[in-house]
Amino acid sequence: MDSFLFQATIFLGAAVIAVPIAARLGLGSVLGYLLAGLAIGPGLGLVVNTEDIQHFAEFGVVMMLFLIGLELEPRALWDMRHRLIGLGGLQILLTTAAVSACGWLLGLAWPTSVAVGMLLALSSTAIVLQTLNEKKLMQTQGGRSAFSVLLTQDIAVIPMLVIMPLLAAGPMISLGEDGAILRAGDHHEESHATLSLVEGLPAWGVTLVTLGAIAAIILAGIYGARPLFRFIHAARLPEMFTAVALLIVVGIGSLMMSVGLSPALGTFLAGVVLANSEFRHELESDIEPFKGLLLGLFFITVGAGIDIPGLISEPFVIVGLALGLIVLKGVILYGLGLLFGLRGRGQWLFTLSLAQAGEFGFVLISFALQQNVLSEPLGDRLLLVVALSMLITPLLFILYDWLSNRMAEESADQPPDDEIDEKGPVIIAGIGRFGQIVNRLVRSAGHNTVIIDHDMKTIQLMRRYGYKGFFGDPTRPELLHAAGIDSARVLVVALDDPKAVTKLVAYARRLRPDLHIVARARDRSHVYRLYRAGANDIVREMFDSSLRAGRYVLENIGMTEYEAAVAQETFFHHDRETVRELAKLWDPAIPADQNTAYIERAKELEKELETALFTALEIRGREDAA
Repeated sequence: MDSFLFQATIFLGAAVIAVPIAARLGLGSVLGYLLAGLAIGPGLGLVVNTEDIQHFAEFGVVMMLFLIGLELEPRALWDMRHRLIGLGGLQILLTTAAVSACGWLLGLAWPTSVAVGMLLALSSTAIVLQTLNEKKLMQTQGGRSAFSVLLTQDIAVIPMLVIMPLLAAGPMISLGEDGAILRAGDHHEESHATLSLVEGLPAWGVTLVTLGAIAAIILAGIYGARPLFRFIHAARLPEMFTAVALLIVVGIGSLMMSVGLSPALGTFLAGVVLANSEFRHELESDIEPFKGLLLGLFFITVGAGIDIPGLISEPFVIVGLALGLIVLKGVILYGLGLLFGLRGRGQWLFTLSLAQAGEFGFVLISFALQQNVLSEPLGDRLLLVVALSMLITPLLFILYDWLSNRMAEESADQPPDDEIDEKGPVIIAGIGRFGQIVNRLVRSAGHNTVIIDHDMKTIQLMRRYGYKGFFGDPTRPELLHAAGIDSARVLVVALDDPKAVTKLVAYARRLRPDLHIVARARDRSHVYRLYRAGANDIVREMFDSSLRAGRYVLENIGMTEYEAAVAQETFFHHDRETVRELAKLWDPAIPADQNTAYIERAKELEKELETALFTALEIRGREDAA
């Protein structure tokens, strides 16, 4: 117990120290976890044997795949079939072929070369998805393409594990310390004595049992999950939902391990099967906290488990193989990106994010050793290559950030700005979800608008619906003058970028002190910046919709529609006065939570709001009574 508590303290302490520092330096949490593992493992020697902990931490990856499966209905998978089969399938086939050819040229037998090609064709789902979510790149074209390939790779692990036993060249025999005959993989069975449903079976038997286990998961998810959830729901004990969620993940993981499969793939399939369940959101909320903690622990164990003595013994070989793998996969990914229409930043994100080996490589190497496909020295070397490539991955994302910033500055991939050939009383800068509503309302009322936006796809989409718009950067003075800023009556600044909004408002106010400016604000601090920049009307993105939602809440907890409308109107006017008051105390050089005068006045105004609401409702009540 003392040993377990000590190790838990070391792991958690390393994470608490290293991850926030890495995040502040812009390195991302994944690199922070990996560096923490390097520090407490090879660095300080505080943890020596991480293998047992890593098996426990791998459930973070298992839970992540389960949650991904819950978000993907079978119909969604079908809609993604072109990218899954085309982009993802080609990546796996081409990378496997290329790595296998390199292995054969280096002297490996062709079955061993194919096995190495398969396990190195996979990328790190855990690192890539975690980083894409942190950097908010998942919804970009490159991010969606990377996700499609990762999903294909995760699915491809199943046939890879089925094929792997067929590549076995026969048992590799050696003598143990006591003179006993050992087969390759026996040491794994000694250290991890687990129930195996495939031990001693021929290759075709392993294949049949594997397919049977997968079919059992799918059938249980379709026919058994709903009755189980209804039974648990009848108990009306919230902790039981957490228990059944963990039971599903751990139980399926154990079944997969007993047939030599990755538990993550089993839970992914279960997640997809349960994606249409009415209990999906309950499962997500129960699993999410465990996933985040265990996933971080998994990254730490990867860093702590890197064999530094093995790396030092042949540094040029290991580093050369890792870098060679990244370059080879990068070239293939770059070519596929071109083939499937990726360009610019999206293509570089797709290429650099998937160029490493992945955590499933550990699983496949272990399985290949047990099935006598790989020799022990080759397996140890491949483990180092996989771990080192994963350690390099956060650096590739940093390289992407640098390239992305350079491309944004140069705007090399942007078409030339349109020539604006008309003017109007209303100029709308930015025609996203916010600007579109403004434009439709103004034009429906019979007034002309001039629309400028820097997203060509949005402009082209508008043109299909009969709205004329001009492509270009609305913050450029020459475009504003061409659109008629000198004679316009209203400027609507509806850009997504808060800095661009503030910059445009400040320029327009200097140019036209009499111009009425309506600006879109991200949050309250942005409101203050726009207030100082000279905007007349400032609209927070979520304020009006949130206010309406609050009114619906009041109507459904006892207030009449009239009383809720009074409360909404009172809150609206009081909030406008509050913003004006607090804008005088707001200082951009001091964070709001450290500005004492700002905080004290905000508290006073909040109390005044309660009084104002009570008074307004009291007055309305008296009027109704009269």
